[in-house]
Amino acid sequence: MSVDVQVETEIRRPVAEVAAYAGDPGNAPTWYVNIREVTWLSEPPVAVGSRMDFVARFLGRRLAYTYEVVDLVPGERLVMRTADGPFPMETTYTWEPVGEGATRMTLRNRGKPSGFAGMAAPVMERAMRRATTKDLARLKALLEAEPNTR
Repeated sequence: MSVDVQVETEIRRPVAEVAAYAGDPGNAPTWYVNIREVTWLSEPPVAVGSRMDFVARFLGRRLAYTYEVVDLVPGERLVMRTADGPFPMETTYTWEPVGEGATRMTLRNRGKPSGFAGMAAPVMERAMRRATTKDLARLKALLEAEPNTR
């Protein structure tokens, strides 16, 4: 069984600002609830082919995996896939302008867990939706705060 979670939020900041911050994997530990650290395996900035090691905690377990950027349209879309890790996963960020100076950010995670994780996919999907919703709320709060507080 596959997992496919998509959430979105509106952030009262221009697309360029939201995409620059959220699209920099080095910022992930500041706004993702579960991500503890990110280590670049290639030189920043993010580009197609960039690779980063992520360490996260999810459902009480430590997860370590490597993401590779497979698609990038600056200010519009970023797609990363796990190159290794607990199960194949793809994460997509999209940004689009809404209103004056605001951005709709969509965050989608999809993958196909195997083994026991495959049987637990419905539980994982609910947990991922809760965490991802929190992540975007945290990102929104960070970016809408005074610029000097980040």
